[in-house]
Formats: sequence, structure tokens, C-alpha cells
Amino acid sequence: MAKLNKASILSHPFILLCISILSVSMSSIMIKFSDTPTSVAGMYRLFISVIIMLVFVPWKMLRSLKMDIKDWSTVLLAGLFLGLHFLFWMESLVYTSVASSMVILSLQPLFVMIGSYFLFKEQVSLLTVFCLIVALLGSILIAWGDIVVSKEALIGDGLSLLGTFFVSAYLLAGQKVSRKIDANVYSIFVFLIGGTVMLIYNLINHYSFIEYHSSDWTYFLLLAVIPTIFGQYIFNLLLKSIGATTVSVGIIGEPVLAIILAYLLLGETISLFQFLGGIMTLFGMGMYFWSKSLKFNVQNDN
Repeated sequence: MAKLNKASILSHPFILLCISILSVSMSSIMIKFSDTPTSVAGMYRLFISVIIMLVFVPWKMLRSLKMDIKDWSTVLLAGLFLGLHFLFWMESLVYTSVASSMVILSLQPLFVMIGSYFLFKEQVSLLTVFCLIVALLGSILIAWGDIVVSKEALIGDGLSLLGTFFVSAYLLAGQKVSRKIDANVYSIFVFLIGGTVMLIYNLINHYSFIEYHSSDWTYFLLLAVIPTIFGQYIFNLLLKSIGATTVSVGIIGEPVLAIILAYLLLGETISLFQFLGGIMTLFGMGMYFWSKSLKFNVQNDN
């Protein structure tokens, strides 16, 4: 009985969400240890994830999928959105600071919430709006001391905004087909399509595909396993049970955890703005997840 309870706790959606957020947060730490082009790393990150996940997919179930052309088109679009998100997000960092780009990325839950209202008729309570505002203000406070204002920065901010739009669309597309396709199969398709988008980008820019050190290939593998399979895949898995809005709110916590990990693993300092903003963000997220968890438990009991 104890083992059963432990297993049920570990499989709880909000426990899984915490694991996925922590896993995704590790990507920024890993990037610090490699000088490879980020688009190449992103491509291999997705392709290696596909290879690993192929082993665990029950391909016989594909025959029983009740997916029409419209549903498969949604999967195709989701993969395209994921690839474009990676490209625009990474390119934005060439022109603007990480902090500025992070503030814009924190608008993601707002985009998803609006999209969920129109696509899925999801109602939003005042408590949800309050929690989201607190979390967003915390995110802005974290970056306040490092926001760059210039012509180049505006270009970067525009690219970051496009990247935020595409990742929001990616989550909404995933939620739309989440009840018709297994999360493993869905993740393989969108990772493969997203990786192909980045492959085309790398070909256009004439980036090398093989001239990398063994440490770089280890880095690609770790990116595939930790932030992609234990991060992005779990996000896709949770779309069916808790929805895109809740997943996107969780992603706001990524910069906070990245700052903590950078302090612990890289010895980077934490500024007062980062400390206060981090507390505010975690408080807003905690309140939001607490309210959602109560609703989730009531629904399961019924």
C-alpha cells in the first residue's frame, strides 16, 4: 500500500509539473558549458529525443487512433510552432539581453489564457488572474535591473515576442489534440518536425553537423534527456489533465529556478531584484497551483 501511495504521489500532475520545470531550467545551465551554435544544439536535442522515445512507443496503437486530417494538421502545426519558437527565441538573444527577453516570455500564460478562452471556453476566476499578475510582476522585477533599451534591443524584443507567440500556439495546439493521441506519439512527431525546422535553418546558415568534440555530443545527449524528455515531454503529457494555461504558468518559474541553479552550480550572485522578484513569482505560482490542485482533487473525488 505504501508503494502504491508513493507511486500515486509521484504521478500527481503538479508533482510532474515541478519535475518538468526543474528539468527545463537545467538547459540554461548546460548552455553555459558549451560554445556550439544554439540552433545546432537545439536540432540535435530534438532529434536525439526522438530516437530515445521511439523505443517506448506502442506503434500498434497508431491503427486505433481516431485522428482525421484536421487533427494531423494540428500536430504538424504544433511541430512547426515548436521549431519556430526555438529559432526566434535564440535569435532574439543576439540583439537583446536575456533579462529583456525573459520578461516578454513571461507573457506566455496571458497568450495561452486568451487562446484557451476562445478555443476551449475555459473560464478564468479572479483568483487565477490575481495569481498570474503576481507571478508576472515578479518576473518583471527579476529583470528590471538588466533591461536594455536601444534600437537593436527593440529588434530582439520583437523576435522574442514572436517566439513567445509560437510557444503559446504550440501549447494550445497540443491541448487541442491531447485527447486523441498518446503523448509519446505526439511528442515524437512534434520533436521531429521542430528538429527539421532547425535542420533547414542550419543548412541555410552552413553550420557544421559533425565537427564537434565528444563533450559537445555529451551535451547534446543531456539536453535531449533532461530539458526535453523530462521537461518538454512531461509538458505534453500534462496538457490532457491540467491544460495549457496551467502548464504555461509553471514555465514562468523556469528563470527563477535557473537563477538558483546558477548560484549553486556556477557560483553566480543573486541580486536584490532577482531575490525579491523570485519570491514574488514563486508566491504567485504557488497560489495558482494550490487553487488548481484543490479543483483537480475535487474533480477526481467526484
